[in-house]
Amino acid sequence: QVQLVESGGGLVQAGDSLRLSCAASGRTDTIYDMGWFRQAPGEERVFVAAITWTGGSPSYANSVKGRFTISRDAARNTVYLQMNSLKPEDTAAYYCVAGPSVYTVPRAYPYWGQGTQVTVSS
Repeated sequence: QVQLVESGGGLVQAGDSLRLSCAASGRTDTIYDMGWFRQAPGEERVFVAAITWTGGSPSYANSVKGRFTISRDAARNTVYLQMNSLKPEDTAAYYCVAGPSVYTVPRAYPYWGQGTQVTVSS
């Protein structure tokens, strides 16, 4: 059993920055990959970024590449998503995920956080 708790969402203006945090607890020894998905109202949940538990192989969706940075602090069992140059199109609920391998589809991840809302105004 793994529990994921996200924080850091909020309401910002276009061009601003936010940093999301995801703290993992429980059987973290089962985690190989952690990352983020997002879901806008009426849309499918889509991949944003992922990183291995050891901090390697970061990957990003094309829509956020160059603006978002994923990182991890293994000692704190925490993964971060630094979001710069935010756009209104980034508005969504952001979900932290964890799983045994690296994939970009939601069904690959057995562990999900509750979500944190990011709203970007124009």
